[in-house]
Amino acid sequence: MINARFRIMAVMAALTSSLCAGYAASDTTSHGLASPDSFANIADTEKRSAAIFTELGRVLTHPRCTNCHPAGDSPRQGDTPRIHQPPVTRGADGHGLEAMRCHTCHQKANFEPGRIPGHPEWHLAPREMAWEGKTIGEICEQIRDPARNGGRKVEALIDHIGKDTLVGWAWHPGFGRAPAPGTQEQAGALVEAWVKTGAACPAP
Repeated sequence: MINARFRIMAVMAALTSSLCAGYAASDTTSHGLASPDSFANIADTEKRSAAIFTELGRVLTHPRCTNCHPAGDSPRQGDTPRIHQPPVTRGADGHGLEAMRCHTCHQKANFEPGRIPGHPEWHLAPREMAWEGKTIGEICEQIRDPARNGGRKVEALIDHIGKDTLVGWAWHPGFGRAPAPGTQEQAGALVEAWVKTGAACPAP
């Protein structure tokens, strides 16, 4: 009986340690984003706009974003991005091939016991929105180009980045994954400030 109790206590201690480690990892990687007001001292409007986008770039180049904006047809996964396992391909609509659709594994919400992320619209970004391996300046040029951003005007990006729930998953990725910097609301405020200052881009 005593040995059984010790075993139970040991398991509980291990789980507690694992949980604490997971939360600690999240705490160290979820730094806040600078507010638009932080750039008010930059007198040149174009330079201020580019500086604001550079701050937003901390989100856009984070693995929570780039893993689903890959350079090829296979998503990445993890905080040190690796090819998705099991192997999958985007398919014609970005939701996978017929034999392996994204929703086969990725359900409507994160499934913590299996460490499988989830959202009702889980899918890859279109090929023309691939960001993996690009500089912040290159991403900026791409994201303001309707031909490469899903046909959106820059004004529409305010709600897309600041309110879209699939984009918002990046800040609520589930246990053991580092969230994107700051909050979705902070990212949306940066997009709005970037648009209002002319949507200028940093140097490529």
